[in-house]
Amino acid sequence: MISGAAAAHDKSREFLRVENLTKRYGREAAVARVSFSVGPGEILGVVGPNGAGKTTLLEALVGLLAAEQGAVFWRGEELPPSRRKEALFYLPDGVRPYQDRFAIDVVTFFARVYKRAEAQAAAAITSVGLTPVLGKRLHALSKGYNRRLLLGLGLLTPHDVLVMDEPFDGLDIRQTRTIVDVIRQEAARGRSFILAIHQLVDAERACDRFLLLAGGEVRGIGTLGELRAKTALAGGSLEEIFLALT
Repeated sequence: MISGAAAAHDKSREFLRVENLTKRYGREAAVARVSFSVGPGEILGVVGPNGAGKTTLLEALVGLLAAEQGAVFWRGEELPPSRRKEALFYLPDGVRPYQDRFAIDVVTFFARVYKRAEAQAAAAITSVGLTPVLGKRLHALSKGYNRRLLLGLGLLTPHDVLVMDEPFDGLDIRQTRTIVDVIRQEAARGRSFILAIHQLVDAERACDRFLLLAGGEVRGIGTLGELRAKTALAGGSLEEIFLALT
């Protein structure tokens, strides 16, 4: 099996390619000429501090925001914004769908929509650790459990790429490791992930490659090894590399 990082550099195996994506607000570019690719089974981390443009990039990528420039290609074919939901499933930060519904009802609804068996729904619930809150309404869930719920819903979809904004927000260290393991298991089955993360330690633990974003611009992209070589920081952490490039 080709590793996620290797797959991303094999043009014949690219799932997704983004070229020069640009989103402006007035004269200011919130995201400027961002380009990257994602291969099958790869976990790409979009890394940067709050205000770097991560959420704007994701929303422009999935078609929620109209970009002034750029193109998105799926398996070599240009994918207009109106069709991106066919390939990409977006899990935004801070969203609580169906707030007055019980968690179990929302999971069951998603499973029915995507024609998943009860066993598949149960597996998703178990993998993200939702069992203790299945009887709670969504508005009563903690931030961490809401993140777990969204990931569980994403696991029930058939989409090849899950796009997640701050997937570890609200989780403690142990919970983060559990969710990283879930994401890695899904990636091993061929599903790709694009994760916007501001905690560099979490990103380093979870991702195969990194897109370093600051001020809406790409400051570096590659595996940890490639970024270390670029910055001449042989044993550098992602945090040290980010500081060196920004």
